[in-house]
Amino acid sequence: MRSTAFFFFRLRNDGIDLFVRLTPKAALDGIEGVETTADGRSHLKARVRAVPENGAANQALERLVGKALGVPASAVAVVAGATARLKTLRIVGDAAELAKRIEALSGSQGKSH
Repeated sequence: MRSTAFFFFRLRNDGIDLFVRLTPKAALDGIEGVETTADGRSHLKARVRAVPENGAANQALERLVGKALGVPASAVAVVAGATARLKTLRIVGDAAELAKRIEALSGSQGKSH
């Protein structure tokens, strides 16, 4: 059985759904690990420099996650929460391989530019 920290994504036939809490207008772009809310739901924390206007922050998040997972940005899409901080990203690809990459990424504390 997996640790509850890994419930921040869900496997699908065509890839995964990744649950993310996005902070726009940050000093740096980066992925900051997993956070669990008071209600027990887990999500990956991410920050982007882009402002939350006209989808700019969502596009920056898609590029950031795509780069971090080694998939094209076109394989990553915000499918829920477009105007909220808590978002669901759909990442198309091999679900098992993506899960391994995400689990490795989830402990990342570093920031990328």
